[in-house]
Amino acid sequence: MLEEFTERYSARQRYLVGISGGRDSVALLSLLTDAGYGNLVLCHLNHGLRGRASGQDAAFVRRLGKEYGLSVEVGKVNVQAMARREKDSLENTARRARLEFFAETAGKYRCPRVLLAHHADDQVETVLMKLFRGAGIEGLEGMRESGVQRVGRRKLELIRPLLGWWREDIDAYVEAEGLDYREDLSNQERRFLRNRVRQELIPRLAGIFGRDVRGAVWRLGEVAAGENAFFRGLLEKSPVNEPEISLQRLRVQHPAVQRRWIRKWLRAQGVRNVGFREIESVRGLLDTARGAAKVNLPGDRFARRRAGKLFLE
Repeated sequence: MLEEFTERYSARQRYLVGISGGRDSVALLSLLTDAGYGNLVLCHLNHGLRGRASGQDAAFVRRLGKEYGLSVEVGKVNVQAMARREKDSLENTARRARLEFFAETAGKYRCPRVLLAHHADDQVETVLMKLFRGAGIEGLEGMRESGVQRVGRRKLELIRPLLGWWREDIDAYVEAEGLDYREDLSNQERRFLRNRVRQELIPRLAGIFGRDVRGAVWRLGEVAAGENAFFRGLLEKSPVNEPEISLQRLRVQHPAVQRRWIRKWLRAQGVRNVGFREIESVRGLLDTARGAAKVNLPGDRFARRRAGKLFLE
């Protein structure tokens, strides 16, 4: 995976590197510098969740920057207070806070490229969490090796060079290179869903099936990613930004295409929290033999059928 990264991304460019000080991000930094990537900015956000240890993590990252001769940007945010204010989970809030920090740093350095240390085990956990939350094929691809994320008015290119590495591969590399890193004890806390998936669900599944299930879940994410790319290309020219859709044009499509087209159209029209039930309700309007010509959507919106067209109110 790292070989693919070096082929696609020039070592002469500047990159932001998300670094917590843990073994994954420290390994990524070492691999990058060994590969000749020297124009890096280390980005560390102190979430304020671990008391004194959080400050020690930030100090460790600053020392890393000095050791490697790299610029370091350290931010701080009270994620717990932010989560209470926004009525969201700590995990979601922390992710948003990191993206906002990356966006701010990207503006400062005029660099939209952010390198992250997510690896194959992270991908497996992500796919499983999305599966059991009810995601369709679109959600099951998990994280992409690279993708654009809009944060406010700024676009970030999030790049994950280690997405093909397993945790044991990283552990072996860290040990072989004798790398120093910080141990994040919050990775053991059961209050975080991802930790429960990692420590309880995956081992339980492995015990039930009598084998390591991670590879199968990872491959599911890869297959989903390929199919999603195919459908994105297929729907690239579909008129999702138009306020109306021709019933006939949509009716002749395969149901799989219909679902993705409707989802994309609803999102383009500003309808949020669209799930399987909402999409199937709108798909039901394609059947003109049905009495109902109107269905409810989230946010007090409605999809209506009239004169051979679908439109929203």
